[in-house]
Amino acid sequence: MEKLNHPAILVVDMLNDFVTGALGCDRGRAIVPATASLLKAAREKGVPVIFCNDCHLSGIDRELQLWGDHAIKGTPGAEVIPELGLCDTDYVVPKRRYSGFFQTDLDILLKELGVKTVIITGLHTHMCCRHTSADAYCLGYDVVVAKEATNAFTEEDYLGGLAYLKTCYGADAYSNEELVAAM
Repeated sequence: MEKLNHPAILVVDMLNDFVTGALGCDRGRAIVPATASLLKAAREKGVPVIFCNDCHLSGIDRELQLWGDHAIKGTPGAEVIPELGLCDTDYVVPKRRYSGFFQTDLDILLKELGVKTVIITGLHTHMCCRHTSADAYCLGYDVVVAKEATNAFTEEDYLGGLAYLKTCYGADAYSNEELVAAM
């Protein structure tokens, strides 16, 4: 793997409700140590860490019709899990749809930071990671995936998501070790 071109890490939905709460799952908990390790290394190298967090309006947001109440604005379920150690140097971009870009300020933030490559981490490879990657690709960013720091509800969803990202956006998946060396 060659050196990444001005990378930033996008942490998708690593929130209490996705890891241990309303939509929590063992597969979400399983990636916490690898995600924390990758974020620590990125911060040490000065690579921006940006949390793209579901932050829904109760009774309004369309996703709630499909998934029930989760990550409701102002509730503990909408907070980043404490194990990831949200830092003062990190950025938080609230989102009300699957993509971290859809009607948020993520694109302008990345442009102002000079980012050319986004490293996708978080949940779920076949949903929010997929839609965030789609918009990143369409906006001209290179997309790579942290394979140890992403997951989905099932192995089939996880692998299907990775395959889709590779096929449609050329997004290769790399280990933490490979990503850290390339930052």
